[in-house]
Amino acid sequence: MGSSRTHRKRPPIQDIGPYSNYRMAVRLELIQQPGMFARVASLIAQEGASLGAVDLVSATKTKVIRDITFDATSEAHAQRIVEQLNALPGVKVLSASDRIFLMHLGGKIQVASKFQIKTRNTLSMAYTPGVGRVAQAIAQHREQVYRFTCKSNSVAVVTDGSAVLGLGNLGPEAALPVMEGKVMLFQQFAGIDAWPICLSTQDPEEIIRVVTAISPGFGGINLEDISAPRCFEIERRLQAALDIPVMHDDQHGTAVVVLAALLNALKVTNRQLEDVKILVNGLGAAGIACSQLLLAAGVTSLKGCDKKGLVLDEDIEVLREHRDHLLSLIHYDQPRGSLTDALKGVDVFIGLSTGNVLKPEDLQLMAPDPIVFALANPDPEIAPELALPYCRIYASGRSDYPNQSNNLLAFPGMFRGALDVQARTINETMQLAAAHALAHVIPESSLSEEYIIPSVFDRRVVTRVAKAVAQAAQKTGVARRVPKHESLEEE
Repeated sequence: MGSSRTHRKRPPIQDIGPYSNYRMAVRLELIQQPGMFARVASLIAQEGASLGAVDLVSATKTKVIRDITFDATSEAHAQRIVEQLNALPGVKVLSASDRIFLMHLGGKIQVASKFQIKTRNTLSMAYTPGVGRVAQAIAQHREQVYRFTCKSNSVAVVTDGSAVLGLGNLGPEAALPVMEGKVMLFQQFAGIDAWPICLSTQDPEEIIRVVTAISPGFGGINLEDISAPRCFEIERRLQAALDIPVMHDDQHGTAVVVLAALLNALKVTNRQLEDVKILVNGLGAAGIACSQLLLAAGVTSLKGCDKKGLVLDEDIEVLREHRDHLLSLIHYDQPRGSLTDALKGVDVFIGLSTGNVLKPEDLQLMAPDPIVFALANPDPEIAPELALPYCRIYASGRSDYPNQSNNLLAFPGMFRGALDVQARTINETMQLAAAHALAHVIPESSLSEEYIIPSVFDRRVVTRVAKAVAQAAQKTGVARRVPKHESLEEE
């Protein structure tokens, strides 16, 4: 491909918005006469919504009841359409429900037993008196807890609700549906039993104390949606205190996916990691972790920007030597230049900040054939339709464009591998192994500008990441066991 400084002609991209976020299910009573439903469909189209399923519920000589779904652009948009439907002559809205809220009614998860207790004999073995023998066995040899309890396959998903998605400090109750969703992903993608733990404190000392106290029942701790910089200290101290993996997914899951995507993007553009200049924009939890892992992977030129501009600008030797304490090198209130200044001559932009901070002309300041990872959610640092003509490769967190970078590609496999070998931690070597395994899911012959990262539904992802993480755990001496009948040797 030629230089990125020329404007490439691409098919026009229509931003239809996140319609699936506002999907309504509406039950309508219509007068039985020709053209009535056509009026309904016409109104929905005129309002700019997308009509979905249409089902007939019942019909008489005078009335028809139908269930319809439509996708709107916002909650207010959906409500306006419902009101206008109800105002149509011959139409009555019997009920209207947001399908997302319906999905969450009563929560999304439940506890299920592995077998049914239907006889006294089964009861006596599963509970008292039989369970007493198992309790005594574990008391005598505590490592047996991995064999005879759910600890070996359990992860606590812990939050204080201080940084829920991109929505801010919403508190533990509002965080619960998000944690339930994370638990579902653990179970369905990696077969891991996870448990949502929402804490009614945002005091780091109290969080550390509580997580330490509940840790005996879990094989791993996934910290989630805890704000920076508190999350760094909480994770560091829990890792030091516990002999099970503790990982803040917002940091390290993001870093693994970013590194994997970058490795493949560089293959597509025929460049090497050690030869490119990288700018990370947004030095919070994810930005710092990404910077640390990139340095560990061999990057030789890295700078960082935050809200006030260029605030991480040190020699590469200093960055590498202090990468475990990178926060100490960031001068948030003493920028050495603007974001625009920092972009000049950069090969790779990694955005982990806020939406719409870049303009097309900013990308023209970068080196030829730039790689742009605009990963802010819900709005990327620059919209794809604005960025694509001026960059070689574009990735975002959006599911409606190619190269979606999603933590779901990392954390299920990382914890699966750690649990399989009863690892004591998830260290840097394991993270690097996860990134390389994720990148190699896509054969080099299949890589392209629009295919640098596999789909979250690719069944190879979890198994390959898990195996790589398990191998790295063994090589670094943090694994307690080798799974029987399974070879963890490299293929």
